Parts: sequence; C-alpha cells; structure tokens
Amino acid sequence: MEVYCTRPGCPRPQNYFPDLDDSSRLKTVQQKFCTACGMPMILSGRYLPVRLLGQGGFGAAFLARDRYTPAMRQCVAKLLQPSVSLTPAQLTIAQTLFEREAAVLEELGNEHSQIPSLLAFFELSVPSLQPGKNDQFFYLVQEFIDGENLEDELAVKGKFSEAQTVEVLREILKILDFVHSRGSIHRDIKPANIMRAKNGRLYLLDFGAVKQVTQSVGSVKASTGIYSLGYAPPEQMSGQEVYPATDLYALGVTCITLLSGLQPTELFDSYRNEWNWQSRVQVSSRLAHVLDRMLLSAPSQRFQSASEVEAALMSRPQQHSQPPTVVVAPPPIPIQPTQQPPVPTPQPPVRAPATPPGGLQPSQRATFSIWEVLSGAAFTGFEGGLLAIALTSLPLSPGVGIGLLGMIVAGLIYGQYRRAIEQTEMLIIGAGTLAMLWFFPALQTAALAIYPNSPITGVLFVGWLGALGAIAGTAIFRLIYKLLSNIF
Repeated sequence: MEVYCTRPGCPRPQNYFPDLDDSSRLKTVQQKFCTACGMPMILSGRYLPVRLLGQGGFGAAFLARDRYTPAMRQCVAKLLQPSVSLTPAQLTIAQTLFEREAAVLEELGNEHSQIPSLLAFFELSVPSLQPGKNDQFFYLVQEFIDGENLEDELAVKGKFSEAQTVEVLREILKILDFVHSRGSIHRDIKPANIMRAKNGRLYLLDFGAVKQVTQSVGSVKASTGIYSLGYAPPEQMSGQEVYPATDLYALGVTCITLLSGLQPTELFDSYRNEWNWQSRVQVSSRLAHVLDRMLLSAPSQRFQSASEVEAALMSRPQQHSQPPTVVVAPPPIPIQPTQQPPVPTPQPPVRAPATPPGGLQPSQRATFSIWEVLSGAAFTGFEGGLLAIALTSLPLSPGVGIGLLGMIVAGLIYGQYRRAIEQTEMLIIGAGTLAMLWFFPALQTAALAIYPNSPITGVLFVGWLGALGAIAGTAIFRLIYKLLSNIF
C-alpha cells in the first residue's frame, strides 16, 4: 500500500509498504515510519494519507483512508503548515484559526449536510530533522467530498449561464443562512471554496477564516487580515468588523465571476472605482438588481441576510432606465494581523461621473468573445498581407511603405475595436482588396513575383500566411496577458 508522508519538506514523501496490502495486517499494525525522514505515517493511529490534494501558505491537505472502517473510508487530513516567514504572533493567530475551523466544523458540519463533517482533530509531536528539537503538527480530519470545485469547473467548461449561476447562488444562500444563524461568518466565499459533488450537490468548504460573532453590530473590533483578494469587501480588507453582509458581497463577486468567466480584477474598473460587470454579460433585470445590491460598498446598504437575497430573487424585477452604477470605496492597504487598524474617517459619498472621460457609457464599452478576437486577428493579418502586395507595386521607399502599411493596419484594428468594422464589413473589405489586386496589372505583376504560375494563388498564399501569423500572435499575447493577470 502506498502511504504519503505529511512532514513538510520530506525529500521522498511517497512510501510503499507491501505488508499493508494484507487487510488483517493493515488493521493491526501499530505504526509505520517514512523511509526518508522517519515521520509517523499512520496519523492518530488511524488515518493513512495516500496523496497530496493541495497546499498553500497556511497548510496542506491530503487524501487519507480510515483503516478502522469496513470500506477504508476516504477523508481529508489537513495539516497546519504555516510559512516559515511568519512571526510568532502570526503563527499563534494561524493556530487559533485552525483550531476555530475544527470547532466550527464540529458544530456546523455535523448539523448541515452541505458542510463537510469533522472526523478528528489532534496534535502530533515528533523529533525534528534538526537534532535535539521536536516539531509540533496540528491535524484536522474531515469528510471527503468527491467532486470538482467551481473554479476548476469554470476553467474547464467556461462561463455559467444565468440559470446555472442562480442555482449556485440559491444553494449557497441556504448554507450561509444556516451558518449566519449559528453566529458565524465564513469570510472566504469564492469559487474555489464551493465544491460540486459527483451527484451534483454543492458544498461550502474551507472554514479556516471563519469568524464567530460575539459582539453587537456597530461595535468596533478588528478582524484578522485573512481574505481572498478581489472577493473581500472594503470592511474586511481594512481589518474592520465583518458582518453577514460581508459573505454576501463575496458571494456576489463569485456570481459575476461565474457569469463572465473573468477574474474580479478584470471586472472592477479601478479608474472609475466601480464594478463593470453588466457590460460583459446578459442577465435579467431581477438578477442584475440583486447582484448590484450585494456588491455595494457599505455593509449597511447591502442585503442584511441570506433570506433577504432569496426574497429579492423571488420578487418582481425593478425597472431601470439604465443599469445602476455600483460604486465602491478604493481597496485600502491590507492590515497585517499584528497591526492596529486605522480609525476610519467619514468620507462624502463617491459618485461616478455621468459620462466617463472616454465618452462611452459602461453599456457601450467594447467587449469581445474569443471567437471575435481571433477572427478579427485573422482578418487583419489577411488584409495586411494583401496590402503588402499592393504597396510593393508602388514606387515607395521601404520605410515609407512599412509606415503606410502600419497606419492602415492600425486603422483596421481601431475600426474593429469601435465596432465600426464587423463581420459584414470584413467580408466587403476583403473582397474589395482581392478585386483590386485582380483587376490592376501592376498588382498582378507583384503577385507573380511571389508565385510565378498564378497571381491569385500568390495573393491568397500571402493573405492566409498573414492571417495565421496574426492568429498565433494574438493567441500568444492573450495567454501571456492572462498569466500576468493571475500573478499580479
């Protein structure tokens, strides 16, 4: 049987113990130790990690098997594995949050079928790899949900429809209504923390940042600086008190991410200080109104409970002459857990300009699907190749010819961006350029220099070569842009 070592930094974590393939031996053996670092392999004498599921700055998660169940039940063993750069105070906070997650899972997971149940929580002290020292490890064992989280589902299947998004919204609202009614706030709602099991049921995961509400609304008490950038509202990012409306904001961001297939940073217009999501998707006015209110800057202006959101989804849609503008405060600098949060200074309400500097209303901003981007690149490359042939027939110096070609291509790109050139215009322009090359002898002479047997073949060859080159360049640029967006 293969067993995975959970010690951070183990040089060879994968171990194989042939004797554990015998079921009677598996249930009676006292302990097994890693052949590389000596770490105990059977956690709490019961759980055998078999592979790494994932890891981050605060911990790692392993798929494990419970040897004391008839079917060797699968479970998740989470290890508190803080970054070595944490200060002692930050390490204490991380340990407190880990213990809190166990307590909340014990209270909530055992009562709600869409929250993983807690199976065990224990501490393990073992000799360190450094002589004369001991290492302490904290483990949390919980129910394993076999499925795919919505972040991975979005990456594989693409953006969600309105009906699919509303389904997610309503299911998570039911879970949050239960969580909030028990005096807890999740604080880390995002697609990666929503799991869809193989039977289609949705689960809310990762209660590591959960906060239990022990004070009345309006009191000032700092919140630890743990959140997912882009999904957390201003009050959480600044280290201020959090509320049920904090989770509703993050759930709203999750919904517009699923609808658009874009990251929160791509949907937030930092220049105008507002969410710009409605120009990217087509949804009903009812859902747009609900999501806009969930995304408001001030917690008092949002829905105050999950049940309020559910009621709004069932109510008649409000009429708007134009989509409402959602204005939020600029995200402040994150507060480290050891710092005191700044005292907020009342600010006058921020209003978006009636007409943005570019002259376009949000609903008029140009947005393009991947198909539109690649087909536009193909048209521009094809047209650029044909124009290159045409310019070679003119008595121009190379510098002037290249400059003139660049200006024409830039004009074509700008026309597509402004949607002055679309599919019909592309066909007309392409056909016109081909006709010009066909009917003018001087242009045919230039084409024959490329392919002596047939001028039209030479023209088409250069055009399609330009189209393929433009498609490849655009695809590479888009890939690099997406990678840099995810990093920064």
